[in-house]
Amino acid sequence: MLRKVDKAGATIEDDGADGGALDRAIWIDLCSPTDAEIERVEQAFDVRIPNREHLAEIEASSRLRADRGRLIMSAPLIARQGELGMLSPTGFLLLETTLVTVRFMEMAAFDAVHDAVAKTDRPESGRDVFVRLLEDIVDRSADRLERVAEELTKASHEIFAEPEKDSKKHRLAHETKRLRALMISIGRQSEQMVKVRHAFLAIGRIASFVTDRCEPKIEAELRERLASIRHDIESLDEFESSLTGRVQLLLDAATGFISIEQNEVVKVLTVVSVAGVPPVLIAGVYGMNFQHMPELAWRWGYPYAIAAMVASTVLPVLWFKWRDWL
Repeated sequence: MLRKVDKAGATIEDDGADGGALDRAIWIDLCSPTDAEIERVEQAFDVRIPNREHLAEIEASSRLRADRGRLIMSAPLIARQGELGMLSPTGFLLLETTLVTVRFMEMAAFDAVHDAVAKTDRPESGRDVFVRLLEDIVDRSADRLERVAEELTKASHEIFAEPEKDSKKHRLAHETKRLRALMISIGRQSEQMVKVRHAFLAIGRIASFVTDRCEPKIEAELRERLASIRHDIESLDEFESSLTGRVQLLLDAATGFISIEQNEVVKVLTVVSVAGVPPVLIAGVYGMNFQHMPELAWRWGYPYAIAAMVASTVLPVLWFKWRDWL
């Protein structure tokens, strides 16, 4: 799909059927473009549109290039894909008067800027649209970090909550299942943070690159807005780093609590096994059918053996309690 925006803020989905000129547009947005649409843009501006493979390259020299005063940039941005979204390579071509964007998935930031431009905020130039896109991307990424912080706070309250008195709700199977679900939730929030971090890193580099390399030099107002974007990213990067430490703490805590619950079960089984050894030994001794065994003819032999087995079971348990091991 090819959408073009003029200075009046009008957005037109251009299929090429009307033969409309592209070089008078200030923003051309290519979303999952066809070969014909790419060819039209390349011919109109005498520029090479990078494909998805080129946009996905991670080298800085591939993501940030200047060619005849034209800036060709790419960044992995969060696109709409399921609950968590996914990173999708996105290209920005900042030409003399026009911004060309290339993307392969739907992105909320682009739709929001299209709506804003069409309603009230008429853009002055392609550079203005470019800065608006970066600002909206950073704002939405910051919102994602805020939601991550909220989810981590909920998970923290769940993990470190005081145990309930209802013992049925604190059996090992229930606790393990509950903590496992929390660990999955924390892991998903960590994935969100990784996506935001990748996007922030790329956007910060782009903002610095445009400020230093844009010819002719961009307006002072746009330069200040780009500087503000860099400062926002720096502050949000610190916030993201604190969330990373919190994620690690919660995962370690959940793992530790699962280990504690399992150790409690193992401790009980150990006590039971130790307490069960003496009566088994006694029963084994008196179960041997030797001819000369004094207790076989004794009237109180059976009660004596039972009492010995009970005493040999109770004494180890009392000893464990005395040592505070149970």
